[in-house]
Amino acid sequence: MFTATVHFTQHRDCILRRLTDSVETPVPIEIEEVRDGDVTFVIRADEHADTFETELAAADHVKHVARLDEEHLLVTKPSCGAYSAIYRNHGTLRRSNAISGRQREYNVLVFRREDLKRIIDDLEDFGTVTLGKFEEFRASGGPPLTDRQLDVVVTALEEGYYDWPRSVATRELTDMLDISRATLQEHLRKAERKLLRSALPDGTVSDTEEFV
Repeated sequence: MFTATVHFTQHRDCILRRLTDSVETPVPIEIEEVRDGDVTFVIRADEHADTFETELAAADHVKHVARLDEEHLLVTKPSCGAYSAIYRNHGTLRRSNAISGRQREYNVLVFRREDLKRIIDDLEDFGTVTLGKFEEFRASGGPPLTDRQLDVVVTALEEGYYDWPRSVATRELTDMLDISRATLQEHLRKAERKLLRSALPDGTVSDTEEFV
């Protein structure tokens, strides 16, 4: 697996571009979910929260806006394309990402170099991409995925096991990998646990199970 910092200049018109264009510092965004072309995220608007909330609520295409506290808003809106490009090519957004007008910075986790190449190719259809830091990923708090766990997770992703609805049945996946249902679930559970823990700040979750 690899992590990459992707710098992206958005060419499409987008409400977030308009909202953040006059803000002096990049605005952090935490991605919650991408589904059916919509993205749900938390934006840290700080002193601009009132203005952001008013303009987002007034936009016809924004489906939901909720004030979480004085600084943060929860928003659901159609993706302008970048988030969908990352997720459909098996990428995952890690940590906070930042937006400042046309300029975006995404911290992306990918399983293979080819996945990152496809993400960049798709992003270049509607913007300019510059690849920043790129390095092999090592999960904090434990070893990386085993070769077999990586093989199982990559196959599951490629065949649509994590799509909604699923594009492949569990039985079909076990036949492809030549393993039992119980073994499949064990590999996926352990791999998912490692990946989820690695995406959280150190110390968020106590060590209750050994990484194997």
